[in-house]
Amino acid sequence: MLRSDTWKLEKSIAKFVGTKYAASCGSGTDALFLSLLALGIGKGDEVITVSNTFIATIQAIVHTGATPILIDVGEDEQMDVKQALDAVTKRTKAIIPVHYTGAMVDMLELMRIAVKYNLYVVEDACQALGAIQKGKKAGAIGDLGCFSFNNAKLLGGKEDGGVVTTDSRELYEKICLLRNHWNVHQLSVDRNDYPQPKEMQWAWKSRLGNANAAFLNVKFKYLPWAIKRREEIAFEYQDALLWRDWDGFECPPHTKGRIYQEFHLRVKDRDKFTKHMQEMGVETLTRDVVPNHLMEGLKLSHFHLPVTEELAREVIRLPLHEYLTSAEVAYIIRAVKAFFKK
Repeated sequence: MLRSDTWKLEKSIAKFVGTKYAASCGSGTDALFLSLLALGIGKGDEVITVSNTFIATIQAIVHTGATPILIDVGEDEQMDVKQALDAVTKRTKAIIPVHYTGAMVDMLELMRIAVKYNLYVVEDACQALGAIQKGKKAGAIGDLGCFSFNNAKLLGGKEDGGVVTTDSRELYEKICLLRNHWNVHQLSVDRNDYPQPKEMQWAWKSRLGNANAAFLNVKFKYLPWAIKRREEIAFEYQDALLWRDWDGFECPPHTKGRIYQEFHLRVKDRDKFTKHMQEMGVETLTRDVVPNHLMEGLKLSHFHLPVTEELAREVIRLPLHEYLTSAEVAYIIRAVKAFFKK
């Protein structure tokens, strides 16, 4: 069947996340953008999110015509939900919590706020496939959940891809139409009970290729192993580094239910640490050196986000993927210790 691998992947993702539906699309960015469009978010609306994220989260809001309202994160790098409450105005229509690095925002409290003020919640779970909180997985708590199949992600494809999860048939159908020129043809495996709308609307082309889906279906079989192996590596890092009393160093503790898309350290003298690790033959990653709200040209510098700015100065990522051997992990740990023994 044409696109049968795509339909198979969508059903697998929906079952894994714990939602009724999953609609694939061209990227995690598109998943966020199409989700907001499906909810009717547009000009004059405000959407609350964080700056401590990949720029795509904020771009998705801007491209709908809505205004991003940025709040700070806590020391755990996750959205400070108390600040979300303070940021709600009459124009607020939605909140996008970002489950950063595989940990999760306090969704119980966030959903209370959303219900109280009649707000939509779109989970940016692009880094949190498999994370769980209070018995529900990331992407199954808000109105919509967004995931990425970018090749750097836990479930990375041959090329870009994304998926939206939801329990709402209405939202599922809207996203399916928005991703395919508002056309039902080849839209869904269930298209026999899904008639073409009587009126056309402007839409987009954002489809997951069937070959990419076939590749992802194979990788999906090993997803539980990949999650477990990454957790084992993270625990090795934490066992060796968590309680070290080194000046200007912090290793994050484990939080229940999280997965490990990335493993962060905080180092005050990050540039010297990076150079040291390079000399030891260990690749590290420093991304977000300038936080999104301080990037020139975006006109977001009016937001005061001190924790986000501090994280941008200190966070560095250690190698973390399921194919690292125990010997390689042990060497990385020795390299970290060597820096602080100088």
